[in-house]
Order: sequence, then C-alpha cells, then structure tokens
Amino acid sequence: MYTRILSFGFLILLAISCSNPKTAEKNNPETKPNIVIIYLDDLGYGDLSAYGATQLSTPNIDRLANGGIRFTNGYATSATCTPSRYALLTGVYPWRNKDAKILPGTAPLLIDTTQMTVPKMLKGKGYETGIVGKWHLGLGSGQADWNGSITPGPNEVGFDYSYILAATQDRVPTVYIHNDRVDNLDPNDPIEVDYEKNFEGEPTGKDNSKLTTMKWLHGHNNSIVNGIPRIGFMKGGKSALWNDTTMADHFLVKAQAFVKSNKEKPFFLY
Repeated sequence: MYTRILSFGFLILLAISCSNPKTAEKNNPETKPNIVIIYLDDLGYGDLSAYGATQLSTPNIDRLANGGIRFTNGYATSATCTPSRYALLTGVYPWRNKDAKILPGTAPLLIDTTQMTVPKMLKGKGYETGIVGKWHLGLGSGQADWNGSITPGPNEVGFDYSYILAATQDRVPTVYIHNDRVDNLDPNDPIEVDYEKNFEGEPTGKDNSKLTTMKWLHGHNNSIVNGIPRIGFMKGGKSALWNDTTMADHFLVKAQAFVKSNKEKPFFLY
C-alpha cells in the first residue's frame, strides 16, 4: 500500500499507506492505493491547524497534510451538504440536476441507480467499497419503509457496505441504517415518521421545553430525542435510537472495522 493524500478545504482525499509510493509503484505497477474520503460539513480550511488555525488543534489531520499534498487554491462545487455530496460521488455539477439541493428527510434517492458513481467505478477496478456516516442523498422512492428494506440507497449506487444516518443529525428518524435496514430495531416497536403532523400524545420541543436539554431554533421544535428537539415527528424505534454524544465514536468504530476487514485487498471508504 502507498500514500496519496489530497486535502482541500472541507474535503480530504487520502490513501492509507505503509510504504513510499514511488517504491511501491516500482516494485509492483499493479498496486492499487486504498482510498479514504473524509468529508465534513461546515469545515473551513481555517479550522485546521495545518492551514494556520490557532484556536483549534488538529494533530491527526496535520499529520496527513504534512505527509501528503496540500491544495491551497481549491474550489467546491457547492457550499452546502446535499449538492456537494452529489457532485463528489457522481462527477456531475449539482446545478445540472434541479433536484440536487438540500434534501428533506423524506426525499427519494437523488442519484439515479443507472448513473456512474465513484464507488461503481472503483468496484469495476476490484475495490471493496464502503460508506460510514452521513448520507443525505435521499432514500427509497420517497416513502421509505423504516421497518423493512430501505431501498434504493447507497448499496444501489455502488457501495458494498453502508452504515449511515439517513439525512442530518437534527432530523428524524434518529436511527442508524446498516445497509438497507435500521440497525438494532425491535420489530415490536415499529418506527413512524411524519414531517407534517405529530403523533397523538408525543411531546414536542415547542410545547415541552422542560423535557429538552437545549433550546430549539429555526424550526427545530418537533419530536424530542435524547433531550434534543428535532425537525419532524417520530414515534417508536426506542431500541434503535442513536446517542448524539457518542455518534462520532460509533461511526469511527464502524469505519475501523471496514478497514480491518478489507486490509488484504484494495478498498474505498467514504
């Protein structure tokens, strides 16, 4: 394995390595680099100490930047979540697709299943492909069955393995999805989701501030999960609810497991 690290603004493209790239290529011209894309919302280049931040320290990212290539004049196809993700995975400018805008929690899959994507391309080159983390590119046909198979989704656009949150952390349903199923769901406590009206008897952040651990803002005043008022209404699925404070660590464990299970072959992790 060898290293190629590309970092620009909020996007860091890197290949995990153990050896010098020139040596690896010389010894084995067929060597394929492992590729990992670390994609963060709302991160500017000024938030990384490798790029001059003084109020934040990012030693691990700095190590990647210092050992690879930095891009100091990079541009994003969009400065918002859904459009930029769409462009990254498809290679298509988001303004070419009128639906490539910030999607609601009930949006259907934005990427056409016949469309070429980065994971599809890499699968054709022998890569094992995985996604861990935020998706926000729509699921299903717009009427997702949260208690059954949620398709089409990441697995239908090129990912062999998928462990995601459907849209954003401030929206329902507040559950993890493993491939096409809600992770750890109790079938005797089915999930119900509605973005228009609340379920009878369910408290909301707007009317039950004493049940919240933070004040709501900009419409985040619907169902309360973990003391946090959300966008949209949800009922059920108690065993599958995520823990907001451990989410980063939870996703890290899943990402590490993907890397370990595929370390003997080329992999792409997004």
